[in-house]
Amino acid sequence: MAYKSVFDFSVAKSEFENVGIKPHFIPLVWKHVLQNPNCQWDEIPSLPSAAYSLLNSKFKSCTSTLHSVINSNDTVTTKLLIKLQNGEFVEAVIMRYDTRLGKYDGKPRPGGPRSTLCISSQVGCKMGCKFCATGSMGFKNNLSSGEIVEQLVYASRISAIRNVVFMGMGEPLNNYASVVEAIRVMTASPFQLSPKKITVSTVGIIHAINKLQTDVPNLNLAVSLHAPVQDIRCQIMPAARAFPLERLMNSLREYQNNSRQKIFIEYIMLDGVNDEEQHAHQLGKLLETLQVVINLIPFNPIGTLSHFSTSNDQKVTSFQKILRGNYSVYILARFLIFSMRQRQLAEKEILC
Repeated sequence: MAYKSVFDFSVAKSEFENVGIKPHFIPLVWKHVLQNPNCQWDEIPSLPSAAYSLLNSKFKSCTSTLHSVINSNDTVTTKLLIKLQNGEFVEAVIMRYDTRLGKYDGKPRPGGPRSTLCISSQVGCKMGCKFCATGSMGFKNNLSSGEIVEQLVYASRISAIRNVVFMGMGEPLNNYASVVEAIRVMTASPFQLSPKKITVSTVGIIHAINKLQTDVPNLNLAVSLHAPVQDIRCQIMPAARAFPLERLMNSLREYQNNSRQKIFIEYIMLDGVNDEEQHAHQLGKLLETLQVVINLIPFNPIGTLSHFSTSNDQKVTSFQKILRGNYSVYILARFLIFSMRQRQLAEKEILC
């Protein structure tokens, strides 16, 4: 029998209620599992007696296993390779940074050391983006909400996680129900992450974006745009044919009107494809009615993706100057949370 993850809230709630146990005991189980990685169910105090037999017969504290932990030489990043119950692998990456580095609006930045966790929502991906290692894998399966939360469980034992970004393997909004349930667990006890510290990245699944603000308010939204016009976007992101830019921009405006939050725009710089001066102007005009933060990402060729090459520093600088000088957008001075190189190296290991 395949056991269920105790972090699959809807499953756990249903099973608890079926035997007459109130669901408010579930967070007590989660808290104990977090604090005691190798615990047995009988060791958890203060549960109704029926809960112990139920947990033993149907649930595991984690259905996945932590296969390997790899630290970068500078200890800034830690990659977790996680083996799922079905034998597939996904990766999660802990990224450590100090928010006090650099300046914002000419003033010292507040804060201190922080850890952000980049997590996966699928094994593989249906979107088929031609510059993405995960896209070359094709789609294998969705993760359950418990398998998503388990990545946070493992990471929390290594570092105090303050932010979560759904920027690992998969398109989060193609696994909408599991992602939304996982976020609700992460924002509840005992994790208690602020929704404002969670970012969901998407290629632009319009109908799901329209639902997201209602189902889980106050999240940060990041959009993998990567091109300022529909033709180029379709060339490098085949799935974009289903999400025309005009409709996507309308959806983002509505999302922003409801959320009152800036939207992150991810833009990978591909030499000769989307990095010319005309593209910078097109991008600025496309986004000028939105409040956005643009993240220009360097492309790192690996494997079958080598037919693309990364833009040189001069092109990137010129691109930035056009956007900053002519349009009301904010461009990150450093790459958003983690570098594309770190992510692709992690993905390459999984592909191998």
